[in-house]
Amino acid sequence: MPSNYFENYGIVTVAAATVTITDEAHVGQRIIFNRAAGVTATLPEATGSGNRYEFIGAVDASGSQIIKVVGNDTMAGVAYLGNDSAGASCFYTAATSDTITLDGSTTGGLKGWRVVCDDIAADTWAVMVMSEASGTEATPFSATVS
Repeated sequence: MPSNYFENYGIVTVAAATVTITDEAHVGQRIIFNRAAGVTATLPEATGSGNRYEFIGAVDASGSQIIKVVGNDTMAGVAYLGNDSAGASCFYTAATSDTITLDGSTTGGLKGWRVVCDDIAADTWAVMVMSEASGTEATPFSATVS
């Protein structure tokens, strides 16, 4: 029977420029980005497994914090970006969105940002982005993989 509680097996801290996310190493753990200069994380192929990957920024980004898919996978979801001087903005994925880029400024990426990616179907990731942004907020979603 499924649990009513989100399983948490600890954290994995990423300080390298790239990381390949795998079921074996990352399911059930918070993935902490601790590299201001930027990290690129590549998700595994979406198969409908129900696996969840949660990413959290431990530092303000000076380089891009990127989460992307492989192959023909796409993302479906929303990004909530807040700015104390301009209020909050909400951005939605496009049909071809496959990459999230938090740039440390207008697309988010300030310390404490959070991205949740759920493998909901073959070739489909459900995503939610929450972050503080600066300046005029802009969408963090793009199509760079396929």
